[in-house]
Amino acid sequence: MTANLFFVDLLRMAAWLAILVVIFVPLEHWFAVQPHRALRKQVGIDVCYYFINSLLPSLILSVPAGLLGWAALHLLPGGLLNFISAQPFWVKAILGLLAGETGYYWGHRWSHQIPFLWRFHAVHHSAEEMDFLVNTRAHPLDLVFSRFCGLIPMCALGLAGPTSALNATGVPVVVMLIGTTWSFFVHANLRWSFGPLEWLVSTPKFHHWHHTRTGAINRNYSSTFPWLDRLFGTHHLPQEWPEAYGIEESFPATILDQLCFPFAPEEAPATDKASALPEQQ
Repeated sequence: MTANLFFVDLLRMAAWLAILVVIFVPLEHWFAVQPHRALRKQVGIDVCYYFINSLLPSLILSVPAGLLGWAALHLLPGGLLNFISAQPFWVKAILGLLAGETGYYWGHRWSHQIPFLWRFHAVHHSAEEMDFLVNTRAHPLDLVFSRFCGLIPMCALGLAGPTSALNATGVPVVVMLIGTTWSFFVHANLRWSFGPLEWLVSTPKFHHWHHTRTGAINRNYSSTFPWLDRLFGTHHLPQEWPEAYGIEESFPATILDQLCFPFAPEEAPATDKASALPEQQ
């Protein structure tokens, strides 16, 4: 039975990957920031990351997320829970998006500022060419950490966890679907901008600067709402596009070595890129 369910999950993930390919590959050909082949460098490894990270992080996160939700349900004031419960679902969904994105912002920022966390997050930044599939190029434990940081404020508002009595159990699903869809978009090799709306929602240009080799890698931590970076002094969006992507550290080429990279002894002291605080604007 378990094997059958696993096979069904693989088929489901393969179907979603096919849909993403049909949508993004033509768009990235017509509106490319930096034209390159669809079968670019390490695309096979990124496909492996897609399947690994579609299953493993959620499995690992299930127990700590359940404990976090249980603690929130039993420790939060009843008045707050009742107030949240009385709101329409769309209000809960907006609160969930704002809370989850704020938690994600700080988890993402810490992943750049704390050398130990950076070694996991460096897997994501090691991509030297940008396209939609880079979204899932990440160490599973890095995804667990960032998602957990996003869950904390949602649980603090009673919007996630075992809160069926509050009629809010669908909020994390909405937040995850919107966040995942948008993350594929902002990683895409698309020369798109939203003009005045770029202060409100993130764009490929905004997030591509986060993947540049320059010092801007310690900017633009938000995945959806760039005004959070404005609020916390980490916003960076010049007129031009980045010229090169990736990290300055040497990085292994095989997926097994990449997964083991955070646990391997460091060959040199951690770079300023991982530990330096971004300058306040």
